[in-house]
Amino acid sequence: MAKQQDTKKLFEDLSGAGKSIGVLTSGGDAQGMNAAVRAVVRMGIYVGAKVYFIHEGYQGMVDGGDNIEEASWESVSSMLQVGGTVIGSARCKEFRSHEGRLKAAHQLVLRGITNLCVIGGDGSLTGANLFREEWSGLLEELVRQGLIDEEAAQNNSELHIVGMVGSIDNDFCGTDMTIGTDSALHRIIEVVDAIMTTAQSHQRTFVLEVMGRHCGYLALVSALACGADWVLIPEMPPEDGWEEHMCQKLSENRADKKRLNIIIVAEGAIDCHNKPITTNHIKELVVSCLGFDTRVTILGHVQRGGTPSAFDRILASRMGVEAVLALLEASDSTPACVVSLCGNQAVRLPLMECVQMTQDVQKSMDEKNFEEAVRLRGRSFENNLNTYKLLSYHKADSELPNSSFNVAVLNVGAPAAGMNAAVRSAVRVGIKEGHKMFAVNDGFEGFYKGQIKEITWGDVAGWTGQGGSILGTKRTLPAKHLDKIAEQIRIHNINALLVIGGFETCDRIKQSASGTKRRVFIIETMGGYCGYLASVGGLAAGADTVYIYEEPFDIRDLQSNVEHLTEKMKTGIQRGLVLRNENSNENFTTDFIYQLYSEEGKGVFDCRKNVLGHMQQGGAPSPFDRNFGTKIAAKAIQWISRKLKESYKDGKVFANTEDTACLLGMRRRTMAFQPVVQLKDETDFAHRIPKEQWWLKLHPLMKILAKYKTSYDVSDSGQLEPVTRVRPKKAD
Repeated sequence: MAKQQDTKKLFEDLSGAGKSIGVLTSGGDAQGMNAAVRAVVRMGIYVGAKVYFIHEGYQGMVDGGDNIEEASWESVSSMLQVGGTVIGSARCKEFRSHEGRLKAAHQLVLRGITNLCVIGGDGSLTGANLFREEWSGLLEELVRQGLIDEEAAQNNSELHIVGMVGSIDNDFCGTDMTIGTDSALHRIIEVVDAIMTTAQSHQRTFVLEVMGRHCGYLALVSALACGADWVLIPEMPPEDGWEEHMCQKLSENRADKKRLNIIIVAEGAIDCHNKPITTNHIKELVVSCLGFDTRVTILGHVQRGGTPSAFDRILASRMGVEAVLALLEASDSTPACVVSLCGNQAVRLPLMECVQMTQDVQKSMDEKNFEEAVRLRGRSFENNLNTYKLLSYHKADSELPNSSFNVAVLNVGAPAAGMNAAVRSAVRVGIKEGHKMFAVNDGFEGFYKGQIKEITWGDVAGWTGQGGSILGTKRTLPAKHLDKIAEQIRIHNINALLVIGGFETCDRIKQSASGTKRRVFIIETMGGYCGYLASVGGLAAGADTVYIYEEPFDIRDLQSNVEHLTEKMKTGIQRGLVLRNENSNENFTTDFIYQLYSEEGKGVFDCRKNVLGHMQQGGAPSPFDRNFGTKIAAKAIQWISRKLKESYKDGKVFANTEDTACLLGMRRRTMAFQPVVQLKDETDFAHRIPKEQWWLKLHPLMKILAKYKTSYDVSDSGQLEPVTRVRPKKAD
């Protein structure tokens, strides 16, 4: 199945001519479904296939008629930022019967649709796979009933299925994230952040119920993202006596002058006897045991609503494109597959293997084998749970190990949302590891000036949701002050240093034009010479053109882009969006591009420009940034602890090998530590960017979805991978 190729595989070699693709959304709606539908439609049309909307899910497939409608390029304009699913979703009892599936097969054959892209949960995808398995038998039955002839049966003999998981619960095994999960986390964190202000004013305890009848992902990650005092999820039932432990922790936090308590409960939370734990039970418990003013908030369907996050739009767009590629490459021997996310890569996995593993999770929980259930959930869930456990409960100082090591934390470079979450995590994990933790204010400048002090568990309370850098950060480089920094390291006996920093929202703007006629926005983004923000932001916002340093352009390209946009605007598209990275070209400035588009677009569209500037660094961090900062800092401190033990000899730390100074970051599918020395050959120091950037592979997607003819390297695609099951760890 796997294809190993030495040469680049380009998608121009794949043709959809003569093929018809049906796209439907089924089951519960999820933010980002529209982005997936848009990507399927545009990619399908781009490769020469016909694409059909199947309205109202499987019900529309069974009923046929106007429910199955051919899609055009323009029919998916302006749907990227819309929540829910504009083609409708319905739960269909009829499709569960043989007669219903026979009707659905008839409707598809009438239109020559033999490729289905199904966006939904495990139930929807299981139904699609059954439909595929029965396909040849259904066609034979239709021929016998005289509803289709032998030629139609022959021409439509194979049905290919590709699934994308749309579920806010992130309850499908085989993928790190499902479409809609990140947006649901945004809704939860927006509510939590709002509640925190009123809870602090009145010293209240809030009990929040979030969705997750069978999966605790939303509860777990939102607890990490807001620094909740307690979380209850189906995969980790509390042991007997949990009520006393929870109340004890709430009481200790109040004693530490924390004015609010947050308890997050998944709707499917249970105790170790499989008995449901309700929000009202928790409220009564807190009130009776502690006398705290306690309120309950049940978020309900708010979590499904609102506009999809940038993450969900990008995820869904990538999955939609990959789904079409999978359909183009499918054969009669290819099993139905599901497009998944692993690290930062889109992968294809056998659909039914993933469904089986998802069902095995519930089976394990029913059997009270919760460790196995967590392992089956996958590495993302397990990493989140392990990080939560690390940060969840602060033991008394007398119970902590004593490592005799001092570890300092500082922020460098420009402030970035999520820095404070990382510092909080590093400090608390370091304390639990037995280290004495020190905070350095104002980066390397504060370091050489001696702005260093010990930082405790309680000092970082409430930092997770704060924007900017509470420690302070400056762009001062350490080279000129190494002697003074070394002196401060000696004075404070610092054995390890954790450096958090850099190389030292276009959607709302687009929406604002909805009431106007044909308007193009020219937006300048930050990023120095790195075009990531502009390129990926363009994919998320449905940009028409993106100008970045990594892809040189000249006046001919600019003229071609203007003409391309002008032609699009003549077809009924009302809005255009052009993004320019701040250092993409020193001569073709944002003002120049604005004036060029204004002049050339006269009579067709008018222009507006906006330089986003430092607002991109401001505001509260997203749930992703809070969660990522928390996990990556915890992992970094654990690595530091191991290296300190390995390097400790005769009362001193000898850190003179390459692997004692590393950069931690995401590389393809995993978090990896790479010696800083090795980064020399991979870095363009003049422009402060890597020589090779993984996200550049996404840049052509933005062009394809904006109707540009371009080349797209699909060498990483086309490999149907086996589902990896994490085996139980053997006892030492």
